[in-house]
Amino acid sequence: QNKKLTMTLVRMFSEKFMASASQLYKRAVQYELAKTGLRYEDLLNESQREVVEALEYADPDVITGRTRRLKRAMDLNLKHKHYNDYAKDVDQETFKYEIYDTIDKIKARDQEFALLNMHKK
Repeated sequence: QNKKLTMTLVRMFSEKFMASASQLYKRAVQYELAKTGLRYEDLLNESQREVVEALEYADPDVITGRTRRLKRAMDLNLKHKHYNDYAKDVDQETFKYEIYDTIDKIKARDQEFALLNMHKK
């Protein structure tokens, strides 16, 4: 009984700690992305098959915006400038997700396909 109570307290403490740590990390990432004008989704690795496929399905405006943000970030980095120097009061929507849903659907589809074809092994 005492062991269960201890484990429950440890779990509660660790969940609260992780929640606050994740919020601090999210703020730090948002601050760094705001310097370059990038969104969190712009950092996705394009060598992953799911990401490539999701970008193929994405709206052309999403691809154009992503490409422009990446080019602007490279240009600002080359010039040693920050995005905020040029656009102070712009809401960058750092955590706006436009292709994550598609990536999740692709992963679920692939997992379902693998499960349905397990009998062939």
